[in-house]
Amino acid sequence: MPFAEVCVYQVKPQKVEEFEALMQEAKGSLEQQVGLLSLRLIKRGYRIDMEQIREGLPPIELTRIVKSVKYVLFWEFDSKESYGLAQKALYESYWKPIERCLVAPHDKYLGETLF
Repeated sequence: MPFAEVCVYQVKPQKVEEFEALMQEAKGSLEQQVGLLSLRLIKRGYRIDMEQIREGLPPIELTRIVKSVKYVLFWEFDSKESYGLAQKALYESYWKPIERCLVAPHDKYLGETLF
């Protein structure tokens, strides 16, 4: 069964360019991981509330940074074992430089993919 991780990064405003450059560099390495099915990095730039949802309106663009710039990394693997090996590779190469860009340790949400 496929296995996925959603990782939320809270990046220091003054480290946004460094973080994006690191992730772009890491992308090539991450895409080479055995068993990788999907890889996406999203930069939060919008919000939506119930009014937009009820009216079918587009989301509202964020206009200021409060504490951090949020990014969400989604990657999916063919198995937990492939995921574990990819985590080890990331830890040995990019983990420390990424951590230096963050306001707080990143959150990880893991599980088997249902659909």
